[in-house]
Amino acid sequence: MSTTAPSTRMTGIGRVLVIVYAVMALAATGRSFVQIVRRFDEAPLAYSLSALAAVVYILATLALVLARRRGWYTVAWIAIVFELTGVLVVGLLSILMPALFQHETVWSLFGRGYLFIPLVLPVFGIWWLRTHRPVDAGQPVGVAA
Repeated sequence: MSTTAPSTRMTGIGRVLVIVYAVMALAATGRSFVQIVRRFDEAPLAYSLSALAAVVYILATLALVLARRRGWYTVAWIAIVFELTGVLVVGLLSILMPALFQHETVWSLFGRGYLFIPLVLPVFGIWWLRTHRPVDAGQPVGVAA
């Protein structure tokens, strides 16, 4: 039986956040796999961006789960900021230059095909990271630095 204090990171909204990231990772991975296997030659940019989104969601999911450690906390920040940047850039380009994205990606039109979850999710991820920093030596569990 463990005598260490339980982690408060993966309770409540933190658990929901990780579950939504995991669902997005599965959805983006499945979508990009099917797109690349069946029709990669039709839209290599769009389908490569869907695969990149899948990798980012997988990395963000793992990093959020392991973010109690400072290294993973940093990885989570990088992945989630990259995700937000990708959603904003691809979303804007898919509106301003639709010829680039004749086939939708996960992040096209700010994630419209995923009910705009790709646009909202990184905002919640950033909020979560800001309010749940890693536990440093001597700092009580659950206290933000």
